[in-house]
Amino acid sequence: MASGFPASFLEPWRKRIGAHEKEQADDFPAYNSATIDSLITTSIPTDLYVGTGHTIYERALLPAIRNAKHSVHLVTCFWADSPTANSIRATLFELAASRASQSGLPTLHITIGFSSRGLFQKLFHTASRNGYVYSPSEWKALKLPDQQTLQSGSIELTVKTLFFTPLSVMHPKYLIVDEAEAWVPSCNVSWEKWFEGCVQLHGGAVQSLLSFHERVWGLGTSQSNMASIHYPQYPDTVTERPATGSRSGDTNASLVASVDDMSPTQAVRLTPGSPIPTILLPSSHHRNPGFSWIPFLRKPNPPMTPLNAALLTLFANAQSSIVLITPNVTSKPVIRAIVSALERGVSVEIRTNQSMMLLEQLATCGTTTSRCMNGLMKTYTRMASVRSRQAGADLEAQLHPLGKLEIYYYQHRPEREDQSDEPVVSHFKMTMVDDSYLLLGSANMDRASWWTSQELGILFYVPGFAEKLLWEKVLRVRGRRAFASAVSTR
Repeated sequence: MASGFPASFLEPWRKRIGAHEKEQADDFPAYNSATIDSLITTSIPTDLYVGTGHTIYERALLPAIRNAKHSVHLVTCFWADSPTANSIRATLFELAASRASQSGLPTLHITIGFSSRGLFQKLFHTASRNGYVYSPSEWKALKLPDQQTLQSGSIELTVKTLFFTPLSVMHPKYLIVDEAEAWVPSCNVSWEKWFEGCVQLHGGAVQSLLSFHERVWGLGTSQSNMASIHYPQYPDTVTERPATGSRSGDTNASLVASVDDMSPTQAVRLTPGSPIPTILLPSSHHRNPGFSWIPFLRKPNPPMTPLNAALLTLFANAQSSIVLITPNVTSKPVIRAIVSALERGVSVEIRTNQSMMLLEQLATCGTTTSRCMNGLMKTYTRMASVRSRQAGADLEAQLHPLGKLEIYYYQHRPEREDQSDEPVVSHFKMTMVDDSYLLLGSANMDRASWWTSQELGILFYVPGFAEKLLWEKVLRVRGRRAFASAVSTR
């Protein structure tokens, strides 16, 4: 199919997937060289949000649910008793009451899917890909309205969980409303005050997301026939919005800022002139290949899912810059790719956390982000020393300079720690390569995301994307520099 993505990315990406498709044949869901073109599409991003998970739900996802007419599909990884869960409950009560006061409305189908609620839920979870469907009598424990209240507003609710022992969570997070518009946040339904991000979009990518959703969450529920229900079709256009200022050559953007300039609660509205080349990138669930409780006996190469293959291709193709914002960095393929890029002269910036989810890191990969970053710093220092000696030994040698390496650990603003929207750590996931490829979604740069969890990324081809200032502005004042090399090292 026609694509706005350069062939220099698409061809090696396809080859990586095709070379390993037999190994991934039992993935959930499975993709191969004959089906991956269905993931290549376009989209129109309309809004970007950053802030805590609760503020993103309050400002973006919950207003969309209140306006739903036909269907709502909400998927997250972790579901916990929290302010966000309370807000979802209040929104559903409000929606049911509003619909009950009107007559002749079509049934609103709502599905909620999540993977993790607690230790015992995971220990005793069914291994079936049909998952576990909660009965209406169990909704109260999830902070959801009762069936009678919802039915009074012609709302049909299905709540389902998927989890595969020992460690395979369904990690994607997204909201689809009326099969026309989608939100892809990084946040769970939980109490954590973490820095998060979210993109709102519509267009062809929503249909690709719906197809993924149906293949994963449609199994074994009464909602599995929803693909046959007719909904209004929406064109690949957006309603014009007034933009207070243009921040790039390809889109108009207006910043919707908090009154507090230091607040991380920010948003930007986008009005692209045309649909943007987009690829939906699942990292399908798979039994952890070569898993061993002994770290050095584990298989060194990750499953070649569409998402993993895309990241490896982006890193290998990088010409000038790689920027990673991720909760943790413990995936060896990522670190190897970073070292290789630095050797080619590509500048690399990493923003992560020094001590987030330490027990989870040790359980899933036997190491920690700080240990891996210390190793990367030492590797870079050795590379720079070798390069310097080589240059000194042969003054006429034309050695390619090393790329610049910068590593930052998230640090909250102490003067705002009593504010409800001040994040204590960063949970945002963003990869940008050569200021052209932007990847958002659920995936971290840790071993769990690369080997064990089901993940979902969305890749945009947006050369000159200036709206990255949205999160850069927040993180620049919340970062402690752990390492910064010289501009170049010969």
